[in-house]
Amino acid sequence: MPDASLSERARSDAERPDRHSLSVMAATVVGFAGMTHLGVVSAVATAARGFSVIGYDKDRELVARLRSGAMPVIEPQLDDLAAEHRERIGFTAEAGDLARCDVIFIAADVPTDDQAKSDLAPISALVDTVSRQLHENAILVVLCQVPPGFTRAIGTVPAERLIYQVETLVFGRAVERALHPERFIIGCADPAKPLPARYRELLEAFGCPILPMRYESAELAKISINFCLVASIGVANTLAELCEAIGADWAEIIPALRLDRRIGPHSYLAPGLGIAGGNLERDLRTVLDLAAECHTDSGIVQAWIANSRHRRDWCWRVLNNAVLTKNPAARIAVLGLAYKENTHSTKNSPALALVEQLRGYDVRAHDPVVPASAAPHAKASTDARSCAADADVLILATPWPEYRELRIEDLARLMTGRVLIDPFRLLDGAVAARAGFEYHALGMPPLLPC
Repeated sequence: MPDASLSERARSDAERPDRHSLSVMAATVVGFAGMTHLGVVSAVATAARGFSVIGYDKDRELVARLRSGAMPVIEPQLDDLAAEHRERIGFTAEAGDLARCDVIFIAADVPTDDQAKSDLAPISALVDTVSRQLHENAILVVLCQVPPGFTRAIGTVPAERLIYQVETLVFGRAVERALHPERFIIGCADPAKPLPARYRELLEAFGCPILPMRYESAELAKISINFCLVASIGVANTLAELCEAIGADWAEIIPALRLDRRIGPHSYLAPGLGIAGGNLERDLRTVLDLAAECHTDSGIVQAWIANSRHRRDWCWRVLNNAVLTKNPAARIAVLGLAYKENTHSTKNSPALALVEQLRGYDVRAHDPVVPASAAPHAKASTDARSCAADADVLILATPWPEYRELRIEDLARLMTGRVLIDPFRLLDGAVAARAGFEYHALGMPPLLPC
């Protein structure tokens, strides 16, 4: 059944003064279509800025869950923020309820296939559904990650009321970035013209620079941001591997790079286990396709992909060389299955790739939020300590904060073997070596037992 009170609630919220916003903000009703990670986080952050928000999704079970206050995604601060501002948020499975909105965001996550190619059909269908609900002055904003050319090709909304906005959320930090964006990158038909008043008021509530540009520039800007990130990852991974081979320590080099103005203090220089999560891979795939179509060079993209695949298997290579070649029957404990900390996403997870490579071995696994069914070839453990018990080798495959709390002396007592594979340096390698462990981490040579 539709939420009969939704429109009334939006109208009531619009009339209620709010300490977080100017009165003109409170009069604006903002809609978000697609209650995926992007849509949910963006809707909650917008409500937190004082706006009345309507969240739409055709999935009635999902809407019922949202109405009950249960967030369908895991993000730090999200549950508390949603509870604090729930009076300003209504959820509905009826597209017609969006007719009250002054600004509506297409905010569904874009699905990708095994080759990281975007499936834009659901996004196009959502655009068509929402376009039919727009009142004559309402603004449609495409917030999801689409390739250059997508927004301009939308023919159901007049160009002066059609916007593309770059989303820059990060899994595990999405609420922080939604509440405090660095800037807004806005694609529009004519960037020389003023943005629609209600939409600009919405953007100005977040207090950051607004950068209007043509549709294609904004769509490519999102890809450009991710390419700079991928380039940094490639640099860090390539040189971290060299450090492991020659006896250098990448962690000692990073501060020197951050003090170089051409690189900067906030540059992404931490080595990792390749590119994962789906978004970066999608942008690489998009550029490969565009380059093939436009006959431009994409060799560097191919190199980044090859480097990512190589680094994804780092844990497997270390495990094989340090343990399995000597003891094929070793008991292996894997901590972490999500592709990164503070998220339930396992898209292209290096940890799951490792567990798959270990099919047939004696493997236990634990993750704070990812269900055991994600790793059917491993025995599930209820906590990190029980996972490590009697293990010959412990692999900290995802840098969850709780794994940093593990004590080396406890691991020495729990484990049978003495090999720690800790790519993200969650534990103190020097302490581990003094306790008799062989310690392996990204970007440094192994530390042997003292």
